[in-house]
Amino acid sequence: MELLFYHLERRSLEQVLPDLLEKCLERGWRAVVQVSSEERRDALDAHLWTYRDESFLPHGSVRDGNAPDQPVWLTTESDNPNGATVRFLAEGAEVPESGYDRLVVLFDGNDEDAVARARSLWSAAKARGDDITYWQQGDTGRWERKR
Repeated sequence: MELLFYHLERRSLEQVLPDLLEKCLERGWRAVVQVSSEERRDALDAHLWTYRDESFLPHGSVRDGNAPDQPVWLTTESDNPNGATVRFLAEGAEVPESGYDRLVVLFDGNDEDAVARARSLWSAAKARGDDITYWQQGDTGRWERKR
């Protein structure tokens, strides 16, 4: 399994997530996005419909139904009803045991608890021998792979 850690310092989850989801869809991948609360899920749902005038990012949640037809599924649970191979974890969502090719951990670099959780996940993944990458925004705002 591949784990990607995205250290959010200059941009928020709402600013970063749409671009990452678009890249998944461009590659033909299905994705699940797990957040910590229904309110947060619903806020992201609304945001993904309106984040950019010229874009359309098809997605749904339990409120919409038809999970197998949704290329991106927003959830607060550990479910995978759309058969996703990529799972995005935000706001301390727990890492699932298996079932994904790629896990993307998005954590707020301004939140000490979030940084500590990310470090713990990194250590556990490294001990398992997972393929791990760490991404941080550089001064220009572009993502840079760090070692």
